[in-house]
Amino acid sequence: MKMLQIGQLAKRAGVSGDTLRFYEKVGLLQPASRSESGYRLYDEDAVSRIHFILKAKRIGLTLEEIQELLDIRLEASQHSCAEVKGITQKKLNEIDQKIAELTQIRIALKKLNDACCGHVDDDASHCSILEALADD
Repeated sequence: MKMLQIGQLAKRAGVSGDTLRFYEKVGLLQPASRSESGYRLYDEDAVSRIHFILKAKRIGLTLEEIQELLDIRLEASQHSCAEVKGITQKKLNEIDQKIAELTQIRIALKKLNDACCGHVDDDASHCSILEALADD
């Protein structure tokens, strides 16, 4: 099996060497071995592992959640689909909560914004936005 040095792996996976070193530091990636001169050597599976990490990051999973999924993937026969679904369901619930919070923030901000005349010629000494924010 051909082993890849960090630069080769970075190029194949479309990431930087710094990204790979970071993934190694946080435990998402380990070199298969080291060369006699101490270079990290990775096997071909590392490319698919990095692609997995990148896809998981794109859908908003944290590094901790990605690690959980990678651990399950490594011993898939010892885990259930329900465990995996539980991780994604928890993330969906968090996202729904954030959307609800952002919706409330948007409503409040729009109300402030709509109440302001916004005229260029008016000075801000009687700005309804500033007044609303200063009110106790």
